[in-house]
Amino acid sequence: MEATLRFELRLDTVNKNGEHPLIFIIRIAGQRRKVSTGIKLFPELWENQSQQIVSLTQRVKMLLSKTYGENIPTKSKLIQYQDQMSALISEVRSIESRFIFEKTPYSADMIAEEIKLKQKQATKKENPPSIVYDFIDQYIEEHKHIREKGSLSVYKSLKKHLTNYQNHTRIKVRFDQIDYNFLQGFQRFLIDWEEVNENTKRVSTLNNTTISKQLRTLKTFLSYAKKKGIEVNPGHKDFSIKEYKMEVIALTQSELDLLFELNLQNNKRLDQVRDVFCFSCVTGFRYSDLEQLHRGHIKNDEIRLTVKKTKKPLIVPLNRYSKTILEKYRNLASPIPMISNQKFNKYVKELCKLAGIDDPIEIIRYKGATKQSTIYKKHEIISAHTGRKTFATLSLEKGIPAETVMKITGHADYKSFQRYVKVTEERKRNEMQKAWGAPV
Repeated sequence: MEATLRFELRLDTVNKNGEHPLIFIIRIAGQRRKVSTGIKLFPELWENQSQQIVSLTQRVKMLLSKTYGENIPTKSKLIQYQDQMSALISEVRSIESRFIFEKTPYSADMIAEEIKLKQKQATKKENPPSIVYDFIDQYIEEHKHIREKGSLSVYKSLKKHLTNYQNHTRIKVRFDQIDYNFLQGFQRFLIDWEEVNENTKRVSTLNNTTISKQLRTLKTFLSYAKKKGIEVNPGHKDFSIKEYKMEVIALTQSELDLLFELNLQNNKRLDQVRDVFCFSCVTGFRYSDLEQLHRGHIKNDEIRLTVKKTKKPLIVPLNRYSKTILEKYRNLASPIPMISNQKFNKYVKELCKLAGIDDPIEIIRYKGATKQSTIYKKHEIISAHTGRKTFATLSLEKGIPAETVMKITGHADYKSFQRYVKVTEERKRNEMQKAWGAPV
């Protein structure tokens, strides 16, 4: 006797999004067994009489949006669900044919058990790299010995947000599912994301600059996965990511000279912090490269070392500032007195406050369409990386060609360096107006 097959939406069970599980019912000779389909639907999307998922027309989409907001599934997802339902029916008929061929009496219970076993095996056989954050784990493991620990933190952050997104939407984050609609939904999720610190009760959110970085990292990862032979949905290429430029916080020449000449004889701690900071301002070295600097790197008025972040060799000529600082510490084992990055970032703010570097700086960020503006005193937002930015900015203002500055700083592409050029053009415009008057 052939099994009677139906799908039913369980209206007695609902998740937080308002979706109900769709179950598969197998009935033979009065025996009735239920099998999970893994599909969850809004009631408005299920037509019980026709046993079909409702087409996601513009009208249906608008009605669903009013009730469920932006959590509605995509058209491609609903087509996938319908295919899964057809596959389940075909699977049952195939099992029945085998039992009939083998002349084996069968029941609804026997068919249901075979379906559940195959579902379990399919889950076990699922290739881990098809799940994006599994592949992120694999990437981090493969690169932990050849990449800087800090540079891998962005991938760990991406994995965290993708995991949260999957838990929120109950949609597996797979390479073959990441299309335009997925990225749009993920972007909305990041805009609304909040995390509360249980100890401080402080609420953390993401601004558009951070969100943009997460989306760019994900798209870069998709390209990398494709090169590794993983099937990637090409729809992600249609999604464009808006660029949000970060402010370039750098010292002016007068501020650098003020620090360099500041009398700190009675404060050895800040005296040494000042020297290390100024050394970065006049060489363009990252803090990680200052940490690895030893006297063997310094020859014939040049510093030659392999950059820790990029693993590329770099040659930086000495100038009167850097040579003076090195001469001051000629009796030390290391060229300059280094401390931990965390302490340095704390002390350099204290140093710049003492020097009176407190011009107001407006920092603008966006959260969705909302503009968030905060005014800081300049010393409050100075850090170790300000030294590198100062070198690039002042070098351009002194007339050194961009190509030469990039060679010294080790910038690989002009796109990432271009913001320094724009800043110096603005400063030149301000200085011109200050000296000659604004145009009438």
